[in-house]
Amino acid sequence: MRKQVLTGAIALAFFATIAPATATMRITADNGGRMGDYAARFLQVRQSGERVVIDGVCLSACTMVLGLVPRDRICATGRAVLGFHAAWQPDGNGGRIPSAPATAALMQTYPASVRAWIARRGGLTPKMIFMRGRDLGGIVAPCGSETRQASASPRRTPRRPAVIRADLTSRTLVARQ
Repeated sequence: MRKQVLTGAIALAFFATIAPATATMRITADNGGRMGDYAARFLQVRQSGERVVIDGVCLSACTMVLGLVPRDRICATGRAVLGFHAAWQPDGNGGRIPSAPATAALMQTYPASVRAWIARRGGLTPKMIFMRGRDLGGIVAPCGSETRQASASPRRTPRRPAVIRADLTSRTLVARQ
């Protein structure tokens, strides 16, 4: 009896020291949506420790992942394509009205390397610009077999997200000035 209790205690101590595996978010076909919704989603991913694999199309607000999730927890496969454009609001007649304040907030979510890439292509406009291949490889590490090993890159202090509050009721983001 005493041996079983001791064996159980050792097993419990062993399993308690094993860190739980973190989940992986796989982006394969995401056309984007409301910036506030994506800010909330990616800030939750950031806090959870989840990894992100970009394995297909990531357009519009989906690209906020680049600034809201730590870079060492994101990788991209050869199928990854990111699409960027200026933010807009619906006009009530099914059209779109460009929003300069929302576009500025969106730009602030991106790391400097992405902002520079966008600037070299004329900035964010209603026309979509695409990042893939070598350009994307300069921003996000390529994925290994499934995801990169956490020990492969040195641990850095996480970058604070540019979005400090997502107001989902009015669909706006408050950006750090």
